[in-house]
Amino acid sequence: MALTKSELIERIADRQNQLSPKDVELAVKTLIEQMADSLAGGGRIEIRGFGSF
Repeated sequence: MALTKSELIERIADRQNQLSPKDVELAVKTLIEQMADSLAGGGRIEIRGFGSF
């Protein structure tokens, strides 16, 4: 089962009460943009305990 960006944002927002859903959305979108930029530039991403891309 795939997890969409919208579902990820909703799940994160539901699990915490310190950030508004809009702030969570901004954080997730920024993270994805930064990862995409790094990969597009030939970079490598390593998130320990999760994976490498």
